[in-house]
Amino acid sequence: MIGSMKLLLLAFAFLATLTFSRAATPIILIVADDLGYGDVGCYGSATPTPHIDSLARDGVRFTRFYANAPECSPTRTALMTGRYQQRVGGLECAIGTGNVGRYDDAIRLRESHDLGLPPSENRLVSGMKSAGYTTVVSGKWHLGYEEKFYPLKHGFDRSFGPNAGGVDYFHHTEWDGVPRLLENDQPIQRDGYMTDLITDFAVNALRDLAEKPLFLYVPYTAPHTPIQGPDDFKPEPILKATWDEGTKEGYAAMIRSLDDGVGRILETLETAGLAKDALVIFMSDNGGTPLADNGPYRGTKSTVYEGGIRVPCLVRWPGHLKPGATTDQATLTMDFTRSMLRVAGAAPDRSLDGIDIVALLENQEPVLPRTLFWRYRRGETTLSAVADGDSKLIVTKDGETTTRELFDLSSDPTESTDLSSTKPAEVQRLTQVLSEWSVEVKAPR
Repeated sequence: MIGSMKLLLLAFAFLATLTFSRAATPIILIVADDLGYGDVGCYGSATPTPHIDSLARDGVRFTRFYANAPECSPTRTALMTGRYQQRVGGLECAIGTGNVGRYDDAIRLRESHDLGLPPSENRLVSGMKSAGYTTVVSGKWHLGYEEKFYPLKHGFDRSFGPNAGGVDYFHHTEWDGVPRLLENDQPIQRDGYMTDLITDFAVNALRDLAEKPLFLYVPYTAPHTPIQGPDDFKPEPILKATWDEGTKEGYAAMIRSLDDGVGRILETLETAGLAKDALVIFMSDNGGTPLADNGPYRGTKSTVYEGGIRVPCLVRWPGHLKPGATTDQATLTMDFTRSMLRVAGAAPDRSLDGIDIVALLENQEPVLPRTLFWRYRRGETTLSAVADGDSKLIVTKDGETTTRELFDLSSDPTESTDLSSTKPAEVQRLTQVLSEWSVEVKAPR
């Protein structure tokens, strides 16, 4: 009798665990690389992206979503930490090919083998783990070339993808010819087109882990250079001399392949019975290159004009978010960190800079006034910006020369008319706001 009771209790315990696992919200975060605001169909692109567009049809489309930075490593730092990337140090621009620091702090950290995101700073993955989630990353990492910064060191259970800013899509090498593909933190060789390989690993993880609470992070390399569509194989890797060459046709082919990958992920969610519960987030890490379509906005990647930081973002969560909705809420990459942790049931063990944007959407709250900040550094140049309501100040410091530009985004979203000479008091006010923020986010290392 006692033995039967023990078996019964064990069975109840197993069922309770299974019920909890299936009740946990699957969280799928898809990040495109250098995708411009106008590169997606639902944002006006002529290149068909039906699968990505389905997220707008079934979820929420953002019109004022900003990357935390105009380049990849800093935006990814903000995403993993839920805080302004300036708080970490050395990651205010992309880490250079082969582990190169590109400004003074980054150079200093590179010399001590510390250029990268310390795992102790990662609140997204540690929070997911504390909530009982299995964590998987399939795609570009680019948060440190040293092994101590690799994905599994950050708490991911499975990882696949290049540890670099960009790789040849067929040979998986950087522009210096060095292979950068890793699986579970180990170098590997794999035949195939990079976008397809990233999708394959993500889809397999969804199938394998369908019964577990799952956080799946899919940072694609597309459409980052080199410009190579699925049919553009060459027997030799592309190197630095021709790395940035390409055509609009090749770029469009990369976006179609990216869309196909997103479609396969969404289809797998459906067949695994997860689609009705899953929170799916799609975004770009920064604005597009000159080959991209940044919509009506001025500037490109590596600038803090709107074209360098305002990017597409779509969110689908059936039963929680209104299908076909659009929001004008000013939002930063790191806002989703707080949202994902809350949805997973994880409480961060430190203060975060982002807001819970998903909660605002769930409750259909009115637009929340915000002040947003950016700072990008490379060499002797520092680009800073602050957007406070509709006012946006851009400060460019190039060596000993400093210039300021002021724009009214409500009447001039394309930043065509500099108002700095006619509104000196507003320039002074925002300069002070930006200065105070810079002091507050100063990194400890």
